[in-house]
Amino acid sequence: MSLLAAILLTILILVVGLPLFFYLWTKRLARMGEQLVPQAGDVIPVRGGGIHYVEMGNPRKQTLVMIHGLSGQLQHFTYALAQDLAQDHHVIALDRPGCGYSPRDDDALAELPEQARMIGEFFDKKGIKDPVLVGHSLGGAVSLAIALQRPRDIAALALICPLTHPVDSAAPAFKPLEIRSPRVRRWIGNTIAVPMGKRAAAETLRMVFAPESCPEDFLEKAGGALGLRPQAFVTASADLVWAEQSIRAQADQYPHLRTPGGVLFGARDPIVPAKDHGPTMTQYGLSYQSLEGRGHMIPITDPDACSEFIRGISVMARIPATLVK
Repeated sequence: MSLLAAILLTILILVVGLPLFFYLWTKRLARMGEQLVPQAGDVIPVRGGGIHYVEMGNPRKQTLVMIHGLSGQLQHFTYALAQDLAQDHHVIALDRPGCGYSPRDDDALAELPEQARMIGEFFDKKGIKDPVLVGHSLGGAVSLAIALQRPRDIAALALICPLTHPVDSAAPAFKPLEIRSPRVRRWIGNTIAVPMGKRAAAETLRMVFAPESCPEDFLEKAGGALGLRPQAFVTASADLVWAEQSIRAQADQYPHLRTPGGVLFGARDPIVPAKDHGPTMTQYGLSYQSLEGRGHMIPITDPDACSEFIRGISVMARIPATLVK
């Protein structure tokens, strides 16, 4: 074999063989993730995809709808919080469109109004009336979008470490998700994102949970293993990009917010800084609390405090709006 032929063969192996290797490795890791965290509930189709959810508690009690954050899934709530609240509430925890086992047809459906519309259609099909929305992180932004779209249909908002306003830049833990091209996003998601993400998982989780520690059973019990699927990367990247684009317009609508509720933050949240996203919401009728020494993942690290906060908002939901305001 000539030197030129050897060079061309090497290039061919690198160009074709290496991506194929990573693709097959990604498929294997995705199967492992789905085996560790299988589908937990039912899926209701909506325009543009579907909503996967689990339900617990007494349907005759106040309904709490729990909406998770970026790169998350419903297990962030069923890890500990939902079971406690189900003792005296009707609890529905769902996967946001594109996350977990909720399908989403297009990346543009990551825009906050579209996620709100899809979850609202789920409410209509499921017959959910006057829920309290429990939104964590990006799920808080989606909860606010739903309340702005359906001001008469939402009883109250219980927002935990919510994204409420535009940010200059994504938190370091989520910087690798800032990919604006859908094609590039899918190529990376189906080749190198999952193997590289698996290798960097410990450091990423350390940043997300700081200053607290990630539980040892997070990958299985809290659904973290679903991050081993390429779709998890694609969805999270689209969610981040579209949230950055749509949160500014949403924040301009907050003077029209008519839904009562409150905001709870970890005072040392490194992902969504409390000072930028919490106190300012009091001017729109929401209460504000913070937990000293706590970070961003308080639904998992401090479920008791979150449960107390949500129960307080649930009581508020039963008070006539004229008295709350």
